[in-house]
Amino acid sequence: MLTLFNSLKREKQPFVPLEPGKVKMYVCGMTVYDYCHLGHARVMVAFDAVYRWLKTSGFSVTYVRNITDIDDKIIRRAAENGESITALTDRFIAAMREDSDALGVQPPDFEPRATEYVPQMIDLIGKLEKNGLAYQSTADGDVNYSVRKFAGYGKLSGKTLDDLRAGERVDVDAAKQDPLDFVLWKRAKPGEPAWVSPWGDGRPGWHIECSAMSSHLLGAHFDIHGGGQDLQFPHHENEIAQSEGAHGETFVNYWMHNGFIRVDDEKMSKSLGNFFTIRDVLKQYDAEVVRFFILRAHYRSPLNYSDAHLEDARASLDTLYFTLRDIPPAATTMDWESGYAARFKAAMDDDFDTHNAIAILFELAQEARRARDAALAGQLKALANVIGLLERAPESYLRAPVGDVNEGGLTEAAIEEKIAQRLAARKTRDFAEADRLRDELKAAGIILEDSAQGTTWRRG
Repeated sequence: MLTLFNSLKREKQPFVPLEPGKVKMYVCGMTVYDYCHLGHARVMVAFDAVYRWLKTSGFSVTYVRNITDIDDKIIRRAAENGESITALTDRFIAAMREDSDALGVQPPDFEPRATEYVPQMIDLIGKLEKNGLAYQSTADGDVNYSVRKFAGYGKLSGKTLDDLRAGERVDVDAAKQDPLDFVLWKRAKPGEPAWVSPWGDGRPGWHIECSAMSSHLLGAHFDIHGGGQDLQFPHHENEIAQSEGAHGETFVNYWMHNGFIRVDDEKMSKSLGNFFTIRDVLKQYDAEVVRFFILRAHYRSPLNYSDAHLEDARASLDTLYFTLRDIPPAATTMDWESGYAARFKAAMDDDFDTHNAIAILFELAQEARRARDAALAGQLKALANVIGLLERAPESYLRAPVGDVNEGGLTEAAIEEKIAQRLAARKTRDFAEADRLRDELKAAGIILEDSAQGTTWRRG
């Protein structure tokens, strides 16, 4: 039976959907004012694995991942660039989708943009005001949520109101009745985009958008809500307060949060100079290597990024592809009740444990190579495909250059030419020349693999 760690209950729980056979899942997506970074990659890949496994398990899944296309950072960046907000957000949405596709992430069923759901946000704020949970400030005209009037505030983060009041996170704001209160509707400033509302022209706060979009597309009460660990407080806590305060019923049954990305054991941040966009990384590593690197860790664990870890991931993924190259996989019918498939299923059913699932793939690859068994190779490919790995032909992956030119400055055509020259040297028994060519390629970061089927190359 599928179990998952529910952040709300702080324990693993059996997964029982609200409607048998159907799953409704919402994941907080990207704020589109810049290129996606490694933290975004982890959210996309981790919940893609969840989405794939739920479908493999026989569920009909409705997956929503939103896009924040209006907020302070977007307004500021558009002004700095001298471009319209629409031009900025359209450009980075397209870039986000390119990155997502490269990483093998299946598109969600719905990808709503915040600006398309402002009427729903206004309606939700109206319900909160009617229920006595929202008020308009006389100081600045903003509409705020009255946190102390919602009895369940803090249940997701485990924080009490007194703890929060004493904490450093709380800023003093004379426009609020309580420093813990948060903005639902911002009164428009000159030159900012604005929508007409009962509280004056303005725009929504960040938190309200997810409550409005999720309830509109999935209903007031749904199964799974996910996102990065950094969103647990205050964003997801505020979503609960808004949604349950407006609708008067449970918002979400299961909350899932993926762990942080660290770079060489330090928190990734622009101020530390260790901030990497997905595009930066894909200039150096194949996208499937990056996906493999992310999935090799359990989604709740911290993930430490370094060149050494990516190189290790590349070598490990190469091993799996070499198995499929050397033992062409036979078509297979999956028996989830026995053998490697049953063990793979048990791992994935245990809180989507891709770490152990991938370890099982390596055991299977080792057995396939030992027995030279095409059926086992077929099972290896089929199981890996479930989580979006080993979907390419081995020759395509093993010869795939990163960018147009590899690190040593050689194009794919130049590499193939040197391999042909080496083959000719070996045929004439000029082994010194053959070795020189191999060493030259190795110095350029190209590793040759000789087999009975010929010579292939990979990045070393």
